[in-house]
Order: sequence, then C-alpha cells, then structure tokens
Amino acid sequence: MSATLAGRHILVTGGGSGIARAAAERYDREGAIVTVLNRSVTGAAAVREASGGRIRTLVGDGTELDTLRTAVAAAVDGDGRLDNLTCGIGVFDDRCRISDLAGEELLVAAEESWRVNVRATLLAVNAAVPALRAAHGSITLTLSESAFAATGGGVLYGSSKWALRGVVDHLAAELAPDIRVNGVAPGGTGGTRFGGLSSLGQTRTADQVDGRNERIAAGTLLGITAMPEDHAGAYRFLADPVDAKVVTGVVIRTDGGRRL
Repeated sequence: MSATLAGRHILVTGGGSGIARAAAERYDREGAIVTVLNRSVTGAAAVREASGGRIRTLVGDGTELDTLRTAVAAAVDGDGRLDNLTCGIGVFDDRCRISDLAGEELLVAAEESWRVNVRATLLAVNAAVPALRAAHGSITLTLSESAFAATGGGVLYGSSKWALRGVVDHLAAELAPDIRVNGVAPGGTGGTRFGGLSSLGQTRTADQVDGRNERIAAGTLLGITAMPEDHAGAYRFLADPVDAKVVTGVVIRTDGGRRL
C-alpha cells in the first residue's frame, strides 16, 4: 500500500474493463478510495465484486456531461475534493480505412470517434476541475501508441489519440499550477475486449483478432505482449502527489519499445 495514495479520492471513467480497470484496481490496492464510472452493468459489477466492494461503481454513459457531473459528485471527499481523474473511455476503429468508406459513413464514424475518444475526456475534465483544484489534484489521460506513429489503428482512432496528446500539453498549461495533467500511451495489449465503432457496425473486439498477441510481441523491442496490469504502474506513478509532484505535461509510453 502506498502511504501517499492511501485515502485519496480517485475517479476512473471507463474503469470496468481493460487498462482503465487495471488502473482502478491498482489505485485500490494502494489504498485509494476509487469510484468507477462504466457504461456496462456487467463491467461495473465485475470490478466492484473483484475488489470486495471497496471500489464504488456507477453505471452510465461517460460521454454525457450530466452523467460525468454525477460521477464527480459521487467520487469527491466530504470537502468536495478529488485527488485524481483518470480518463479511460475509448473506442477503436478496427483499423478501418477512410478511403474505403462512403462519405456518409465517414461522417458518422468520425463523429463517434471524436465524441468518445476526445469530447468525453474534455467533458470529464470540465466536470472535475473545481474538485481537482480544491485538492491540488491531477488528471491522467489514456492515449495510445497511435498518438506517436501510424500504427495500432486506423486514421480515425489515431487522429483522436494525437488530439489527446495535444490536450495533455494544453491542459497542463491551462490548469497549472493547481492541477497536474499527464497521460499514459499504452501499446498493443492482450486480454482486452476493446470495441469498435458502432456507427460502422463493428462488432469484433480486440480479443477476437487471430494472432494479435503474437503480432504485438513481434513489433516491440522487448518482444512481449503487455497485459492491462502492465500499464497500471504508470498510472499509479502519475497519480501520486509525492512521487510525481513535479511531473506535468508528460506522456509515459508503455509500449514495450514499439518498433517504428
């Protein structure tokens, strides 16, 4: 247990599965008081039960402002303070090529990608800023290896993650000195059910792609396929007000040394 995270109030959006869940569970093990917002009833129940009921969960759409405001209100301490906001909501594009889409398909797919991957993050920050400022807290965004190179997804997914890379820089400047803002950029990760764009009828999840884990390992310098929990240490570090006291505007790349 971390003495510096013990008793800290942390909200994780999208924390019912995948990397965001691993981050939430790491915070919980470090003694933080964790609240998870998740759209799936099953996912929310799973993370709550796995923690023995310590992780508090809310079911709702994390792309909606009213839902995010409710989640922040549920996550703060008795004085209205929030120590960390971790944004983990995201949608994949199943590597779709915009040159293969009809213009009408591109319109709805681009809107969904932006709404889930970027706008939801901005709304979560907007809802949480007063509580974060009161605590001199921090924000941790979830990016991707796709925020640094044309890999790990198609142009819709990649451009949304490049946008979040800019959001880290701009928010770090806007919210200083009261709130630190950083990001984690995971590489390809096994053991996840990362979903595609519903607007394109993409129903395949990451775990259904044959040979995916082997391709991930072959594309990294370390020759490994990360699992969700392998990224959790970066989130824990960035949320720590002592260990990461002077860290803001930084993106930690947990991609195994992605080969370019």
